[in-house]
Amino acid sequence: MRILVDTNIFLDTLMDREGLAQASQEVLDWCGAHPGEAWIAWHTLSNLFYIGAKTVGRTDAMKYLDAILLAFEIAPCGSSSARFARSLGMADFEDALQVAAAAEADAKLIVTRNAKDFERSPIRAAKPGRFLKEITV
Repeated sequence: MRILVDTNIFLDTLMDREGLAQASQEVLDWCGAHPGEAWIAWHTLSNLFYIGAKTVGRTDAMKYLDAILLAFEIAPCGSSSARFARSLGMADFEDALQVAAAAEADAKLIVTRNAKDFERSPIRAAKPGRFLKEITV
């Protein structure tokens, strides 16, 4: 199943967020075991570096990005993707950009901790635990 992983899943593991990191890490482990099925939005990289550099330091943030670049595909996005994101009418434009990236990647699901924020998305969103249940059925 082709998926797009939202930035917050990576932040859970990078920042070792209590109560969240384990399920997010299981999602990332699945992604590493399924080459070509795991995608991210282009802007996820800049968001992760910006936040990671402030929380774990530049060196560790860059190492984390290097690991991501080995396991994930990056959705090709351009002007039409940004216009599509804008047309979705979602409250958070960054979430809309995630949806546009998922559409470009032909993802069937967006894995995010904030599934409620994707109610207007034409691509279904699920929390890590829900995704993990679905892939084990």
